[in-house]
Amino acid sequence: MAAHFGRRLRKGAATTAVAAAAVAALSASQAPGSTGEDHGRQTTAGASAPVPAAASTGNATGNSPYYTDLPPLNSPKPSPSPTTAGTPVAEGEGGIPATVLDAYKKAEAELRSSKPGCNLPWQLLAAIGKVESGQAEGGRVAADGTTLTPILGPVLDGNGFALIKDTDHGEYDGSAEYDRAVGPMQFIPSTWAWAGRDGNGDGKKDPNNVYDAALAAGHYLCSNGRDLSHEDDLHGAILSYNNSQDYLNLVLSWLDYYRKGTHSVPDGSGDLPTHRSDQGTPRTQSPQHSNPPKAKPAPKPGKPSGPGKPGGGNENPTPKPPKPPVPPTTPQTPTDTVDHLQDADTAQLTAMAGHAFTERIGTRAETKADKSVAKVRVRFTISGDTDATFTGGETVATVTTDAQGVAHAPALQAGEKTGDFKVTATVVGRKVKGVDYTATVTERVADTLTRTSDTPLTCTPGGEFADQVQVKATYKGAVADKVAATATLIKSPLDTTENDKGPYFKDKNGKPVRTLDALQTDAKGLLTLPKLYADDSTGTFLLRITTTGGTTLTVELKVAADDTSASPSPSPSASSSS
Repeated sequence: MAAHFGRRLRKGAATTAVAAAAVAALSASQAPGSTGEDHGRQTTAGASAPVPAAASTGNATGNSPYYTDLPPLNSPKPSPSPTTAGTPVAEGEGGIPATVLDAYKKAEAELRSSKPGCNLPWQLLAAIGKVESGQAEGGRVAADGTTLTPILGPVLDGNGFALIKDTDHGEYDGSAEYDRAVGPMQFIPSTWAWAGRDGNGDGKKDPNNVYDAALAAGHYLCSNGRDLSHEDDLHGAILSYNNSQDYLNLVLSWLDYYRKGTHSVPDGSGDLPTHRSDQGTPRTQSPQHSNPPKAKPAPKPGKPSGPGKPGGGNENPTPKPPKPPVPPTTPQTPTDTVDHLQDADTAQLTAMAGHAFTERIGTRAETKADKSVAKVRVRFTISGDTDATFTGGETVATVTTDAQGVAHAPALQAGEKTGDFKVTATVVGRKVKGVDYTATVTERVADTLTRTSDTPLTCTPGGEFADQVQVKATYKGAVADKVAATATLIKSPLDTTENDKGPYFKDKNGKPVRTLDALQTDAKGLLTLPKLYADDSTGTFLLRITTTGGTTLTVELKVAADDTSASPSPSPSASSSS
């Protein structure tokens, strides 16, 4: 959530008592999957309990705090007794700054095209944007959607928040020591590195640009094949942003409010939230004994205390101060025990362009003693000159290791680009030896070619063939679409060089050609060749069609003169005789 601490925020209509109650219920919750895991995290008093079910889905905000203000009480259908933990805001605070609203709606439109099965509503982006940054601090954005000043969350140094050491060398958050959530949708740099998008078409992915951030948030919420029209997927998506039940309830409250209607307000005039989930969060202090030891009373005067030491009297020595208590150590997590990742018997990764890979990547997390470690989050990242993705269209997936310590990546889906690409497995929140996998995309091929008609292909010298040649390509019985092919008039079955006589095609200038390349089957696996023409040569000629992978089909073409011979007609004299 944004934090310009020196800036005076406008106070809402809530009373101090209500705000205090909200703070008690909504102290800094911890989002799932921060790159720092739980290392050094200090649970604060009143912190929301994390929801384990979302822990494997990744993370966006890195456990940053958020605004807890509730929707206005004058919503179209106000609830008489809201149950969401949070602070009611003053009436009239439901407007969304115009540029920010436009960014949300443009992101929804792009996701409707690229991931129609996700069913992302722009109101969900608005709800998260409200909770995370107060709609880019009331719409303080330039015309291109970039915030007038960077929106930065608190330093994630483990003091009341997650511990996330620097991952971007300060490029986005200005800190080379620890990370901070950035921008109107509050992405931490390590998440933005793979989730960032260019939403305004300027060629940059800027977390402080509301168009970029909104589109990135949309794709993030739609990851893992989620359908947000289903309640379970909707809740899982929100919890993947911040793993807190209070956060979930708050976002759902704003989502419901915006679905009932909203309006745009001029940029910079939006109302600012006033209450944060970390207000009143105590910082770490040195532990103290609740019952410190008491010194023994000195003996009464005159009472002998036994033989004294030279130069001493009967006084007791000053008691030694108690040793300071040892600060409690953070419990070790499974991630802390991981020494390296190991391939888990992944088979060769090869698939034809446009097809799914049949084999899946398996990676095992192991200790230094090569023992498997369960409940460790492993991130799989696709890189290289490729358009391959995981199922669902993402290039990054985070999976938790099972009881055997193995994380199975989602199935890979080959794109149209052929060649090799790389999938890298790393441990989330720990720098240890990872595993690189090479995957290969091959050209589309067909294993069978057949004519779609059995009509003989015949022509007279100097004429044109009445029927065009059409073939169907299949691969393992299924339609083989987008398969490259060539067609050549050959000399003979044994001499497949181009013929210099007989039937021919015409180029765009009408000149004879006897080889066609750059052909491709259509979506139904069909390939229809242009019209064929005949020169003055007669006889049987051969047309050979060859597809990628070497499958061929030879088609016979016959050129013969018209048969003008017929039964002799009766002589005129015979026909006229009586």
